[in-house]
Parts: sequence; C-alpha cells; structure tokens
Amino acid sequence: MSKRIFRYAGFLFSTFFFILALTVLYHELRQFQIQDSIDQLKHISGIIVFLAVILTILNYLLMTGYDYLALRFVNYFIPYRKIANVSLISYAFSNNMGVFMFGGAPVRYRLYSASGLSGIDISNIVIFCSISIGIGFLALGGIVFLVEPLSIPDIFHFPGIPVRMVGVIFLSLVSLYLVANAVRKKPFKFGKWEFPLIPVRLSLLQIALATADWALAGFILYLLFPYSAGLSYLNFLGIFLLAQFIGLASTVPGGLGVFETAMLLMLSPGVPPASIVTALLLFRGIFYILPFAISIIALVVGEIIRRRVSAKNAMQYLGTWISSLTPYALSFITFAGGIILLFSAATPGIRDRLGLLIDFVPLPVQELSHFLSSLAGVSLIILARGLQRRLDGAYILTVVLLSGGAIFSLLKGFDYEEAIILTTMLIVMLNSRHYFYRKSSLLDLRLTPGWITAIFMTMTASLWLGMFAYRHIEYANDLWWQFTFSGDAPRSLRAMVGTFSVIFFFVLFVLLSPALKKPQPATKEELEEAKPIIDRGPGTNGYLALLDDKALLFNKHRNAFIMYGIEKKTWITMGDPIGPSSEHKDLIWRFREMSDQYDGRPAFYQINEDNIPIYADLGLTLLKLGEEGIVSLKEFTIPDGKKDELRRVLHKFEKLQYTFEIVPQTQIPLLIKEFKTVSDAWLSRKHTREKGFSLGFFKEDYLSLFPAAVIRQGNKIIAFANILSTSEKQELSIDLMRYYPNAPNGTMDFLLTRLMLWGKEEGFQRFNLGMAPLSGVGDNQMVPFVTRFESFLYRHSDHFYNFQGLRDYKDKFGPHWEPRYLASPGGFSLPLVITDIAAIISRGFKGVISR
Repeated sequence: MSKRIFRYAGFLFSTFFFILALTVLYHELRQFQIQDSIDQLKHISGIIVFLAVILTILNYLLMTGYDYLALRFVNYFIPYRKIANVSLISYAFSNNMGVFMFGGAPVRYRLYSASGLSGIDISNIVIFCSISIGIGFLALGGIVFLVEPLSIPDIFHFPGIPVRMVGVIFLSLVSLYLVANAVRKKPFKFGKWEFPLIPVRLSLLQIALATADWALAGFILYLLFPYSAGLSYLNFLGIFLLAQFIGLASTVPGGLGVFETAMLLMLSPGVPPASIVTALLLFRGIFYILPFAISIIALVVGEIIRRRVSAKNAMQYLGTWISSLTPYALSFITFAGGIILLFSAATPGIRDRLGLLIDFVPLPVQELSHFLSSLAGVSLIILARGLQRRLDGAYILTVVLLSGGAIFSLLKGFDYEEAIILTTMLIVMLNSRHYFYRKSSLLDLRLTPGWITAIFMTMTASLWLGMFAYRHIEYANDLWWQFTFSGDAPRSLRAMVGTFSVIFFFVLFVLLSPALKKPQPATKEELEEAKPIIDRGPGTNGYLALLDDKALLFNKHRNAFIMYGIEKKTWITMGDPIGPSSEHKDLIWRFREMSDQYDGRPAFYQINEDNIPIYADLGLTLLKLGEEGIVSLKEFTIPDGKKDELRRVLHKFEKLQYTFEIVPQTQIPLLIKEFKTVSDAWLSRKHTREKGFSLGFFKEDYLSLFPAAVIRQGNKIIAFANILSTSEKQELSIDLMRYYPNAPNGTMDFLLTRLMLWGKEEGFQRFNLGMAPLSGVGDNQMVPFVTRFESFLYRHSDHFYNFQGLRDYKDKFGPHWEPRYLASPGGFSLPLVITDIAAIISRGFKGVISR
C-alpha cells in the first residue's frame, strides 16, 4: 500500500500545483480581456515573430550538442545526422511533457537502441543530458543573480537568503562539480549503480553549451515582449530562469500554467497583463508546440517515404524506430485534438462569424454541433490511451470523431482554424492505419495514474477557461434554457455538463469493472485446455507449460496462451505465445499491460525473431541470450566410415549389447520408479538440484504425459529421456535426460542419435537440441557492453558452466542455429531482470549462487 501511495504522490503533487496555478491566474487576470490580448498581438511585428522562430530552430540545434557530448562520454560513435534526429525529437517531446519524460528518456531509449546502444549506455546518456541542463541552469542563474539580482515576490521569497547569496551558492555548486570531476578517481556510486566521471574538458564544454541554451531560450521570450516593458535582458533572464525552475519543480508536463503564472506574478504590475499573456502564448506556441508538431509530421512523412522506398539505405535507419515511436505521437496529437475541441466549446465564438452562420445554419443545428463537439473532445482524450495501446477500435472511433469534430467546428461557429487542424490530424491518422492492429475491446481500457492526472488536468483547465471567459456573467438558473445564436454562456454550461457526464460514467464503469485477479499457477483444467494447443503447434517448447510451475494467460478465443512466472517484480514469459501467430500480438500486449497494472517489469525470455517488431512496439530492448540448435531430420545421416564420431558411438554400444527402446506413454507409470532411481543417482553425482521454469524437472505426473526413449543393459534401464513431439510431426525433442553416473561415455550421444534416426523414420521434420546459452553473441568492440560481457562469459566460464563446450557438443549433430533473445525494459532494471530470471529457473536465489 505504501508503494502505491508513493507511486501516486508525484501525480497528486503535479495536480496540486496545476490547480494552484489556475487559481492564481484567475485572481491575477480578473481585469484581463481577451480582446486586449488580440489587440496586443496585432502590434507585434511579423519580423519579430519570424526571428523568434529562427532562434528557436537555432536553440533546438544547439540542444543536439548535449547528445553529441553524451555519446563522446560513453565512447560510442554515431553520425551527427542520426544524433540530430534523436535529439530534436527527444527535446520536442520532453519540453512538452516535462519530467514525465525524464529528459526524453523513453524516446531516446527507442531511438538509440536501434543504433546498438545498450540500456546502460542510454541511461548514462539521459543522465548526462539531464546533468547538463541542470548545471547550465546553475551556471547562468549564478551569474545573473550575482550581477543583477531580481526582486522576488513574497510568494516565492525564502526569508534570510539574499538573491546574490543564491547566485554565490549556484556558482559554488558548479565549481564543486568541476572539482569533483577533476580530483575524484572513482566513479560516483548510487547504491549498486555507478556513474562514470566526466572528464574536466567535457564538463567545461557541457557547462558552456547548457549556459548558451538557457540564455538563448530566455532571449526568445524577451524578444516577444514589447519594449515598453522596460526590462533589461539580464533582469528579465533572472525572472525567466526562476519561472522555469518553478515550472520544472511542479512536475506539471511542460510546466504548463505554472511557468506562465510565475512569469505573470513576477512581471506584474510593471507590465500590462495583456502584454504578458500575449508574449507567453506566442512563446508556448513557437518554442514548445511548433517543434513538437514538426517532429510528429516528420515521423509520419518519414514512415510514408520509408514504406515507398524501403530499399534505400537512407531509410533503413528510420524504419528501425519510427514504427515504435509514431503511435505514441499519434496518441499525443489525438489528446491535443480533444483539448482543442474542449477549450473551443468553453470559450465564446467570434461574433462576426456567428453572424454569418445565422443565414445558413439553423439554431438547433448550431446548438447540437456545439454540444457534440465537446463530447467528441472528451472522447478523444480518453481514446488517446487506446491508441497508445494500438487498439483498432480506438483508431476507428478516433477517425470518426476527428471527422465529426472538424464538421462541428464549422457548424458551431465557423471555426475554420480548428477544422483545418483537426482535418490535418485526420489525414495523418488515415495514413497510419497499420499501427493499430489489436482487436481488444475498448471496455477493457484501463488508465494509469499518469493518464488519470492528464485527463483531470485537462478537464480542470476546460472548466477554468469557461469560468474565466464568462466571469462577467452572473449565474442564473434561466441560463440553462436559453437557446440563441448569441447564447455562448448557456452553450458553454451545457457543454461542461456533457463532458463531465462522459467522464463520470467512464470512471464509474472503470470502478465497477471486475477487480484484477492475482495470477495463480495453472489449474488442472487450464493445463488440459493448453495441451491440444501445444500439440497443434509447430514447436515443442510449449510443453514446458505442463510442468505446473507457471501461470497461463489465454487469449479470448482460448486457442493461444502465454506461460509465465513471477519472481519479485519481474513477470517472465517462457518464450513467445503458443498458438496461432495471428493471436500473438494481442497476447503480448495483454501480458505487458497486466504486468504494468501490478507495477511489474515484463520480461519475455527465450523469444525468437518472428515477433521482434511487436516487442519493439512495447518499447522493450532486446538482449541476445544464445542460439537454439535445430537439426533437419530429413538431411540427418550417419556417414559411413569408422572415423565418424557418431558412427563409432553406435558401434560401441551395439558391441556392448546396449539396446535403445521407445516406451509408449501408457507404459510410463510402470517404469516411473526406475526412472526415479536413475534421476536421483544423476543428481547426486552432479552435486546439483532440480531446476525449473525453462528446464524440465523430475515430476511423475509430468513424465507420464509423454513417451520416453530408454537405453537398457539387459533388463536394467541405465538412461532415459522423455520425448516431446507435435501432432503434425513438425518437431521432435527431449526435455529431461538422465543416466547412471557409471554409464559408459557417449551414453547421451547414443540416445540422441538413435532418437533422431527413429524420428526420421517416423517422418518428423526437425529435432530441437535446445539452447546453447551465450552462443553467437558478438565480440565486436562496438556492440553494447552487456553483449561483450556475455561473450566474455561464453569463453571463460568453464568454472561455473561450460557454455562453449555445450555448443561444441551439439555441433556434432550438424544443426543450424537460430538466435534467441530476452525482451525487457533494459536500462537500470536489466540486472534485476536477469537476476530474477536466474532465480526462477534455479527455484530461488539460493540456487543461483549454488548448484
């Protein structure tokens, strides 16, 4: 419960600051008229606006320097054009979403992972960029507060700390940062995580770049203020930095509302509110919204171009990350479209345009269009969550509502600007149909704390805007029933009731939905249901579900499932979904969402290459675990000649009069005690204990489900292995193979060779030899550190486990090797994921450190 409260605390903090900012704005702007701001806008020179746009472009290009320096810091080379792609999109997102993006971490993770960076390197890049922005703020703020201290309003003032002293403290922190990087010999440690030292030369470049970034951003806003404001640039810069700090500290996305409130409080009464509001709105549009809109258009256009000229190398890089990032951008613009419709419904229409509508649009049509546009707006902000989850139903409804919203905008007040924006969104959405492939019901839509906060803030802002726009109108009950072309206030009231009713019934539906059941191991009925699905499949790995140590997640048609286990906070699947490939996408998404709802970490263990695009859509990173050996039984032969190793093994065991036998499933219960004796002797000699999850273990009920391959010496069983096979004879394999410690060398070779020859005679297509862990992992110095560490383990881990020897042993059967991966969140959580996987396989953490 305490973890859940802590999880929601940040969102509650953001909501509190947002409501506080709106309350202060309402009080400070009580004399403000929208027409004053419109008149002020007309007096701003077009050249000034054009210059602000050019400087914004320059500012964003300057921000690419953060990533350039960060990549030098982690010793990784990427061409600048790719760095610029990542950086520009990351900052376009993070500037609008604030600390929820943590320096654009999710975007950077998706984009840089496509270039081969490890999760640890990307985490270090994100931290480097965040430190850069912070240290630049301290450096510039220290200089400004020291040279030209500003007068801080009482609401922000900290008693006993002069502004010049704040400047001294800031510059002292910058100096301490440089000294620490110059003097300290060991990396900084935070618990189990280490952050390398930043070289002094790189630190100086970092500070210079960040200082220039902050100074330029402040100058862009300063440029948009009228000269009558009478502020020096340095004095204004101090106000700008303090307001930015308050906006960031509030954790409200983009500091929206909080930054503007702080600027208004510190600039008034010296500057007219209309001038402040106009400049701030222009700055928000030019510096925040415009780059974000351009980045979304670039993503979609890039995807269209990539699909048409996919053969060109120039588009191959784009293709690796656009497909995973675009749905998030489309979700965001859908949310923005909902905001546009809500805010438009809450504010008065333009009188001249309403006059034009009187002759062409009947009053009932206008009233209905106004009401429906508000309902479309609130529906879009809810559906945005469905788009993020790739739901096809959410996509279809979004297309319908964007179309309707554009029409309603024209009919309710001839708001052609809205109609153009919504139509543009619609065109973008129509070109992105292939991203929304999931058939899940919208009734299963569940909101995270972040989404709940965003929707609540939007509805609060819409309510505030309506109250502010009509603050001069006294409330009366008759307002609800006034239907006239000039009745903006009554229409706004009815729209508010409609939108809040939609939210109320949606929340009520969510609250009344059945509570999530805590996952439990599969029941006997579920295992019976799973077995025919596995039998019909192309592979034998699905039979691990019958070990009864996993939970099963079925699809809605009950013809496919995921088997998984939970170790601490890590939710681990054993392989890809089992069942028709058409059902894989939805199952993978459902598992991810289920783990999210329990605040868990999803990990897809030993997956193949077929579903990699889906895991990329989930924002997961891939780590190669090794390779699985597959023998083509049609081509499997034992060459003639005494020198062939397998031929020698067969000859040796036949000479010793050992026999090979396939025991039917019906006879296994009669031999289970002999099997147990062999197994216990094998475990005792190996000084090990049973593993699980990804490996079979001795369990009578489990072994009784399959036939077995047996080696006898006379009547005595000296070795056995249970046989896994699919009903369509696509794959044959074994799971548990045990033999007496005193059995002759080559016993395993003899059993496997004879089993493969038997499988060939029976018409099986392939034999699965299982995984060779860490096999095929690259050793190139340019590959991520984790991968290089795996390669090192592969070559030098004989003391713990002979990985390379296992690969060499299986190679004698002539398999082809197929890669297997781990898909997980990566970053700082990767070591925890790997530890938890090892623990669940070893049946507890004790089994990880002991045999």
